[in-house]
Parts: sequence; structure tokens; C-alpha cells
Amino acid sequence: MPKPKVKIFKRQWFFFGLVVILFVIMLGLNARTSEYFRLTGQKKEMETRIEGLESTQVALQTQIAFADSDKAVEEWARTYERKILPGDHPIIPHPAKDVTPEVNYLETSAPVDQQNWQIWWELFFK
Repeated sequence: MPKPKVKIFKRQWFFFGLVVILFVIMLGLNARTSEYFRLTGQKKEMETRIEGLESTQVALQTQIAFADSDKAVEEWARTYERKILPGDHPIIPHPAKDVTPEVNYLETSAPVDQQNWQIWWELFFK
């Protein structure tokens, strides 16, 4: 009779060991899935950042290409250095003589005289 009890006892330990092994495997799986989701989020963030940097790079390359062009040099010379090409007719505006500048005065309201008690009343109760 002692043999069947030992057999049942071995089965219980085997089942308990199997449950412990499955529990450890599930903990590892949980850790791996949380790591996966964290890394996936970082990947998406980095992809977005890379797209922004690539668009910045394209914009800067466009600006560099324009700055190297003859059109940019001509625009700079005409705008900032006031240079003209042969055949251009410069227009130099002169102020009109005997012109009085128009002055627009803003109407200001006169301060309202108040008694001291009215000022204190407004300070504490309004």
C-alpha cells in the first residue's frame, strides 16, 4: 500500500514543478513583451525625429543652393548694397519741399475728481 501514496506524491510534485516552470516562462514573456512595446515606441519617436531632420536638411540644402547662385548675389547687391546694372535707371525719392507733416492728436479724457472716501470704497469693496 505505501507505493500508491508515493506515486500520487510524485505526481503532485511533478505538477507543482510544471506550474512553477510555466510561471517563470510567463514572467519572462511578460518582461519581453513590455521591452518590445517600449522599444517600438522609441523606434516610432526616432522615425519621426529622423523625418524632421531630413526635411530640415532638404530646406538647408535648398538655401545653400540658392546662396551659391548668381541670382542670390544679384539680389543681395541690389537690396543691401544699392548696386545697379548698366542700363538701369535708379529712382531716388526726394521729400517734397514746403510740406508740413500732418500731426494727429489723440484726445485724452480728463481725470475724474473723486473724494478720498470714494477711492477707499472702490479699493476695498469693488
